[in-house]
Amino acid sequence: MAHTAYPAGSTALLCVDPYNDFLAEDGKMWPALSEVSRSVDLHANLVKVRVAVREAGHPIFILPHHRHRDGDFEGWAHLTPFQAAAHEHQMFAEGSKGGDWYEGFGPDHGDIVVKEHWGASSFANTDLDVQLRQRGITHVIFVGAIANTCTEASARYAAELGYHVTLVRDATAAMSAEALHAAHEINGPTYAHAIHSTAEVVSALTGDGAL
Repeated sequence: MAHTAYPAGSTALLCVDPYNDFLAEDGKMWPALSEVSRSVDLHANLVKVRVAVREAGHPIFILPHHRHRDGDFEGWAHLTPFQAAAHEHQMFAEGSKGGDWYEGFGPDHGDIVVKEHWGASSFANTDLDVQLRQRGITHVIFVGAIANTCTEASARYAAELGYHVTLVRDATAAMSAEALHAAHEINGPTYAHAIHSTAEVVSALTGDGAL
């Protein structure tokens, strides 16, 4: 892939679904994500990317999935399998620990929290695109979970809208090594402009050189 630089004033980190239900050891999805998360050192890498982004002066956007509320899909005609499962298991339930931000990943430095996405894409039916464009953002770096669902759908949408898209291969997780492989080695190269490791992205952000 082409060398990557992250220009000041037009780069942002997009953190997908940093909920306890995904990242905490007692989260509802942690048993399914834990093996891959540990294999890539997910939590440490998420911290490294966030620190490097802050030090470089780039904004962070939090892209939250819809929090479960009773009656959410009443009258809906076409739930996706993921929506149906999330509703059944009350994923990210409003007012619950699982629906709170994982410690250290909430909007604690003036980060922008966009509207919750109902499906997989953080752009569909939210304010993410206008929030990015109003701030002059052209380059977006994606981290968070899950690699082959919400992160991939959001990153694909970003590419369609004309943003420069970076995937960070070890700052996300999936429910299997095969799913993570598909996200970065099969699907990612069809739309992402850059697919890098945390170390590579941190190096570019901290001025050690463009990739």
